[in-house]
Amino acid sequence: MCDVRQELEIVYADERLLVVHKPAGLLTVGGPDDPASLETRLAEQGLSASAVHRLDRDVSGCVLCAKDREMWESLADMFRERALKKIYWALALGVVGPAEGQWKYPLLEEHGMARVSAKGRPSQTRYRTLNRFARASELEIELVTGRYNQIRVHAAHGGHALVGERKYARGKEDFLRAPRVALHAWRLEFTHPISGESVNACAELPPELADLREQARANQRVRKSP
Repeated sequence: MCDVRQELEIVYADERLLVVHKPAGLLTVGGPDDPASLETRLAEQGLSASAVHRLDRDVSGCVLCAKDREMWESLADMFRERALKKIYWALALGVVGPAEGQWKYPLLEEHGMARVSAKGRPSQTRYRTLNRFARASELEIELVTGRYNQIRVHAAHGGHALVGERKYARGKEDFLRAPRVALHAWRLEFTHPISGESVNACAELPPELADLREQARANQRVRKSP
């Protein structure tokens, strides 16, 4: 896990909005019991901005923030209309098959958890395999809908819980002993509400996740050796 006290990386910024690389371990928006958050850290860096969406505490990557209320509402509308492309990186247990596909399990949120249920809301997650290792798969994931813990629940229900998953792993053995869930909000792609220009913001993979990928690759080499 990285040091959440380090200065936040700004991966895109203009006079109305910015995209911040949130480290794992930091809340997007704080609460009474844990006021430290992405927003308070931005304020400490002299930046006044409000997050338009949230990432789980254990998930790193791109968070879109608005610098004023009008921009926040415009960006929130884009999220509601699914006008942004949200691309994630993930490392999942096992060999995911087929190599490209989608999970479409309805999700119901209850008591701080999400589960697959016929009573749930329609949910869709697209995935593409980047690398197949002996015991894990490196995935590029696109969120079509944005339900609570969607990727984590879909992956686990599909039989391939994410490496480091402790909330929805269902007893799966994590051979890499990951310090956190292997999920990273890699890219945000959208049309700027004011300029109309295409914005493609990318947060590089944190060292702890790059290290997990190399461990999965090394494990494959060991298994293939005579």
